[in-house]
Formats: sequence, structure tokens, C-alpha cells
Amino acid sequence: MASLTQVTRKRRQNKAAKAGRAAKRARVKAGTPKFPIHPQKKQSS
Repeated sequence: MASLTQVTRKRRQNKAAKAGRAAKRARVKAGTPKFPIHPQKKQSS
């Protein structure tokens, strides 16, 4: 069985890793839209 200290450290590590994941996903989805790599050139007359 793991010691209480090890259990606490693991819990804190997991919480730190999971913190902000939902916010990060939201930022990624609402970020800069994808732009076309080669936009059509305008014809000069």
C-alpha cells in the first residue's frame, strides 16, 4: 500500500494536469480560423 504522502502527491499531480483542460479546449475551438494557404490571386486589368 502506498504511503499517505505518495497518495497526496499523486492526487495533486492529477489535479494539476487536469486543471484548465476544458478552458484550453474552448480556446482552441474559438481561436483563429484556418486561412487558405494559397488564396486566389486578383486579376489586375
